[in-house]
Amino acid sequence: GDAVMKRALVTLTTISALVIPLGAQEPVDLVMIERIKAEGLERSEVMEHFNYLTNVIGPRLSATPAYKRAADWGVMKFEEWGLENAHLESWDFGRGWTLEGLTLEMRSPRYFPLFGYPEAWTPSTDGIVEGPPVYIGDWTTDDLRTRGSELRGKAVLIAQPQEGFIEEDRLQPADYEEQVRIGAPRFLPTQTPADRGTLAQLLYDTGVGAVLRPNQGQHGTIFVLGRDNPDTASPTVILASEHYNMIVRMIEAGEPVTLRIAIEGQFHEDDTRGYNVLAEIPGADPEIGDEVVMVGAHLDSWHSATGASDNADAVASVMEAMRILEDLGVEPRRTIRVGLWGSEEQGLHGSREYVARHLGEDNPDNRQNLSVYFNHDPGTGAIYGWYMEQNVAAKAIFDAWLQPLNDIGVRKNLMDNIGSTDHLSFTRAGLPGFNSLQDYRDYDVRTHHTNTDFYERLSEEDLAQAAVVLATFLYHAAMRDEKVPRAPIS
Repeated sequence: GDAVMKRALVTLTTISALVIPLGAQEPVDLVMIERIKAEGLERSEVMEHFNYLTNVIGPRLSATPAYKRAADWGVMKFEEWGLENAHLESWDFGRGWTLEGLTLEMRSPRYFPLFGYPEAWTPSTDGIVEGPPVYIGDWTTDDLRTRGSELRGKAVLIAQPQEGFIEEDRLQPADYEEQVRIGAPRFLPTQTPADRGTLAQLLYDTGVGAVLRPNQGQHGTIFVLGRDNPDTASPTVILASEHYNMIVRMIEAGEPVTLRIAIEGQFHEDDTRGYNVLAEIPGADPEIGDEVVMVGAHLDSWHSATGASDNADAVASVMEAMRILEDLGVEPRRTIRVGLWGSEEQGLHGSREYVARHLGEDNPDNRQNLSVYFNHDPGTGAIYGWYMEQNVAAKAIFDAWLQPLNDIGVRKNLMDNIGSTDHLSFTRAGLPGFNSLQDYRDYDVRTHHTNTDFYERLSEEDLAQAAVVLATFLYHAAMRDEKVPRAPIS
């Protein structure tokens, strides 16, 4: 029966208007959804995009040659598939940084290779820092001021042993009717002699050789971020907490520990711009062709892994959604535009710059013409639905579009808001932006901003599914008579 039904549906693809109202009479094009599923599930290219980003290009820290390579590759792929107006848009960001060498080992009382990653934008050490480290986790701020000379040129363990670890992911959003905790788990800092700013300044002033810090990950998981603070930055490595704690406990037990540390980094100052990648399938309707349905994901990543779940999976699925629509020869009524954003990790820079440039108050026509922005970021793999940002009218529409995708694992749209990602650049400007609802298993505990965020965390089935969901939503938003309703301004 199923096979016959599928064949019947495929023969109907010549009739473009098999449109069946679901829910509140929202039209749903079941024939197009079948075509999208066939292309996206049976002829998927999503793993080629994903593999290229994660394994071939690798980490894509902002303003690095690797990031620029990824952006140029995105333009090339969109052009290759036949999208129009594929181009980069740039803005001023600042310098980039790439790690070029790392030595990290305990030399005595036994040899032991240490496991850690320098923070992004950390300065290089002055050659090799070798000798006994100094533990200051139980010092006071006054101790730092009076005894700072003891730290010059030394490796310094700046925090007490890490006691608390992130042991639970945030709740699975699709498992609950009412969300209990949407955001990431509480950050688990460690006790240090002073607040972060004061400590950084004092350590910089004393001329420490290298700073060692623990983190909130366990089982060798290391949460690694970083920022460019040239005025107070000391060479800094974040160690696996088990290794950090072991060294502190050895020192406290009176064992004579010797470490050997060297960081070699390269600052990139030739090109200090950030880049967004943009491309589109132009709208064909003479009345509403200038209206825009938009989808985006961020192309940049952190540097201690290959940025697989954050956010190459989403970029690959967003790109694949555009490939599917282009490949099917869709002629959307509205323009369907894709944005791959830069520098999300440093504060949503790429999407904010795009919105400021094209959708600000001085661009009333563009603002009026934006129907909807779909963002794809926090979480991994498959799309379960959308965070609806308290937009009741839009939820009824999204629910209708979601229903025919139940067979590929979508679940529900939630009324809740979500923070910390690129749709905020749109919603803060009073524009309709929504973020996908994804899977959080092992996300907060294991992969998010850590050294474990590699290709193996994702499956082809999930990435292909997400592309089909995205293509379906883009198509329907581009084809419906009206724009997606905006939430009433509260």
